[in-house]
Amino acid sequence: MVTLRALGPDDATALTRIYSGASIRHTTGKPLTLDQAHEKIRTSLARAAETPRAQWSWAIVPTDEMIGLISLRRRTPSMGTLSYILREDTWGNGYATDAVKHVVDFAFTTAGLDRLEAMHHPDNPASGRVLTKTGFTRTGTSDRPAEDGAAVAYKVYALPMPRAPRPAS
Repeated sequence: MVTLRALGPDDATALTRIYSGASIRHTTGKPLTLDQAHEKIRTSLARAAETPRAQWSWAIVPTDEMIGLISLRRRTPSMGTLSYILREDTWGNGYATDAVKHVVDFAFTTAGLDRLEAMHHPDNPASGRVLTKTGFTRTGTSDRPAEDGAAVAYKVYALPMPRAPRPAS
């Protein structure tokens, strides 16, 4: 349903559309400027050249237009975190679920991780449904500071690498 591809210099305008409106309500709350989008792309390209690699970022593309961004960050040698954002006019079509499935497969095969974690704002239950549909289990909450300094209890999820079934004896 979606293709994931590396970010490129021509993606800056698409990133400003993704990081705007309702899509950023539960992130920074501030739209991404064109300069910030270019910097995000430069950072992504620089991280792609690092060895060992600690972060991967992909454009989410259902047809020929970038509609979102998904990232995987290595937090320890065996554990990574996942984050994603979609342009609000593309919500509800299964694009995030499909993108997460691709990244989970990549994380457990190519990246060699054995556990993934993700979290979402409590007022964004759709993100929790994406995580649940892709095999994540809710493990608790993590207090994150809001702009006003109050603590917001983000919902935390985890997904251990699936183990191969043992052969019958």
